[in-house]
Amino acid sequence: MALPATPSITEIQTPLGEENMRPARNENNTFQIHSLRRRLGLLGVAISMLLCAGVAVADKQQTKAADMKQLQQMMKKQIGLMKPELQKRVKALSPKTKKMLLSIYAQHSRHSDKVTLRQVMHEVLSDYQSMAAGIMTDNAEQATDSARRLANHRIPRGGLLPYMSLEMINDDSLAALDGFNASVEGTAKRLADAAEQGDMGKAASYMDDITGGCVGCHAMFRGIPGQSDLLR
Repeated sequence: MALPATPSITEIQTPLGEENMRPARNENNTFQIHSLRRRLGLLGVAISMLLCAGVAVADKQQTKAADMKQLQQMMKKQIGLMKPELQKRVKALSPKTKKMLLSIYAQHSRHSDKVTLRQVMHEVLSDYQSMAAGIMTDNAEQATDSARRLANHRIPRGGLLPYMSLEMINDDSLAALDGFNASVEGTAKRLADAAEQGDMGKAASYMDDITGGCVGCHAMFRGIPGQSDLLR
């Protein structure tokens, strides 16, 4: 009686090897699918973030452009209120000086069609005194609010230029306004931040810079208050 043929090693191992490899292949395929989904998900998030950032930048640029257009219209309106001799000097200013003036006006949200510069300065003096009182009495809220009002003081009817002598309406003289603005309005904002944080000592340290800026700016707009040209 013949014995059945004994299967070879290859015949035994091949089926078993294929059966053992199937789960591994399935697991590998599943891993690749999950990995692909994860990558697609991350890619989708990245694209969404880029789109949102692009929209935000576009909105910001549109807002900035709209604000600049509004400022230019406001300055055009101011020039329309000026007498011809002042208009001529303002229009002759360099683009750099005009841009500087627009930058100063942009820092102020209150523009009046009625009050004069002297009336604005009375308001500023009131805010200055209230700011100083807040520091002296350790009233952080009073100092903070007063400093921010001072920094955002009203722009008078016609802007700043009509209240200067005609001889001062030139690029060299007006360049000083940027420094005065930084000394007064810029320092007042820093004082407000320090007071808001409860650091009244630091807030007090800014008073000298603000005062110095005020004195320097006054020299451009007026002489000694109340002086008469009729006295010898």
